[in-house]
Amino acid sequence: MTSDFRLTRRSLLGGAAAAVGGALLGPVPVASAATAAAPRLYTRAEWRARAPKAAATVLNRAPDHIVVHHTASANATDYSLEHAFDLSRSIQNFHMDGNGWDDTGQQLTISRGGHLMEGRNRSLDAIDAGNHVMGAHTLSHNEHTIGIENEGTYMTEGPTDALWDGLVATCAWLCDVYGLDPHAAIVGHRDYNSTACPGDTLYALLPQLRDQVAAGLSDPRIKIRARIEASGLPEPRHRFDHGPTGRPAR
Repeated sequence: MTSDFRLTRRSLLGGAAAAVGGALLGPVPVASAATAAAPRLYTRAEWRARAPKAAATVLNRAPDHIVVHHTASANATDYSLEHAFDLSRSIQNFHMDGNGWDDTGQQLTISRGGHLMEGRNRSLDAIDAGNHVMGAHTLSHNEHTIGIENEGTYMTEGPTDALWDGLVATCAWLCDVYGLDPHAAIVGHRDYNSTACPGDTLYALLPQLRDQVAAGLSDPRIKIRARIEASGLPEPRHRFDHGPTGRPAR
């Protein structure tokens, strides 16, 4: 990549998304990649979310990293939109009733059918404005990271083609909005906390994810280019347990 940079900001629900640059600790100039269509995103109203106990805190700045998670739930074979909506409601119920949080912890969720959904309240408006909603998905790092929950458990299996395509498109969109370099900004949960999340297989795919986002591509043929070895990190203990998260600030 060269040091030439031209930042563009796209609206949330329309236009094209260019995968552009940033750096490990904040945006710095890099070359922008080919444009890609912004992903279809289903709002909380569409998946029929509960009202949060309190409004999420919005920080007047961009996140500097995108954290990839797996939901530590079953690798479902129901790829329908209604299943995706049910997943979002189940996660919200677990976070609010099981963890006692104000709302869903993560900002975005992608189902195995490739459906992208808003998670924590105010996330879409914040992204559209180039701001950051405080969530609860990565312990001690929620103030500067945006989290994407990917449905399934990816210790030994890889994601579906639809989920992978959705993850590439979502990361490209976020990198465009926030002016991030995908090679520096896209990380796994285990890069910050002691957890196997997002699973040994999906974690091994992160270099490919960064490359595809930077190239503005979405290759449906998932090729695991890295040798997969068991990490030995703590695995899920129960459904929706993907490791240390932290309580969201209001």
